Amino acid sequence: MKPPPFIYEDPRTVDAALALLAEHRDDATLLAGGQSLVPLLTMRLARPEVVVDLNRVEGLDRIRISDDAVRLGATVRLSTVEADPGVSAALPVLAEAASFVAHPQIRARSTIGGTLCHADPTAEMPTVAVALGAHVHLRSQAGVRTVAAEEFFESVFLTAKQPDELLESVDFPRRSGMTFVYSEVARRRHGDFPYVGLCLGVARDGGVVTAARAAASGVADRPLRLAAMETALVGRSLAAAVEDAAAAAAAEVDPPADAHGSAAFRRGLLRTLVRRLAARLEETR
Repeated sequence: MKPPPFIYEDPRTVDAALALLAEHRDDATLLAGGQSLVPLLTMRLARPEVVVDLNRVEGLDRIRISDDAVRLGATVRLSTVEADPGVSAALPVLAEAASFVAHPQIRARSTIGGTLCHADPTAEMPTVAVALGAHVHLRSQAGVRTVAAEEFFESVFLTAKQPDELLESVDFPRRSGMTFVYSEVARRRHGDFPYVGLCLGVARDGGVVTAARAAASGVADRPLRLAAMETALVGRSLAAAVEDAAAAAAAEVDPPADAHGSAAFRRGLLRTLVRRLAARLEETR
């Protein structure tokens, strides 16, 4: 199959890219890693008049690590997130989640901005962004606005980004005292699309959970924060709270049913992931 005809633009600066987006708006689409866009083009499910390639835009591939956050530029590759020693030291869960994304060849091209803007409700990095409370920085010719990850993802393949905006970077907070882990259940093998994924983080004092954050993928039309599960964990040890937390997580989701599994099947997988990640966190004490 061949893509429909389009105009290819190759800007070298953010300002040049923003000018193209302002000019063409809904008729333009952004190309970063291309791992989602190129298949959509070849199947003619996407028909943009203009494709704006971000790969040679200066500054979008930078990583900045501070005491408060890890900032990833839009075109940072997921293979870099997985392998960068600074990222792994500052926020190990970013590298861990990236390692679940497809296969090495895909991660070598996929970008953090691309996977967030594609907004697949089963994707790993959006789920981690919601669990950590990440902030997405969107730039247009009018300036920069910052959107919390929970508000950025609106539905399946739908985000708060406007047609004239570019996702410039994303800040993943380094939550002091909290340890985060990620896991998922893939359809057949590691790297396949997951049925369900879970990112869980806790802070503890003397074995008692003092704070918790959790988000799941594959259970809604977007990555979903699991507030009831967080509440079930706080004030108790993980061992004492895990079954109540698993039940709370299953009760607060309404997973889609499709050819790959029923809603009940996905709820059961979510319960399993809660137990799995709680056990891993217990080992980190």
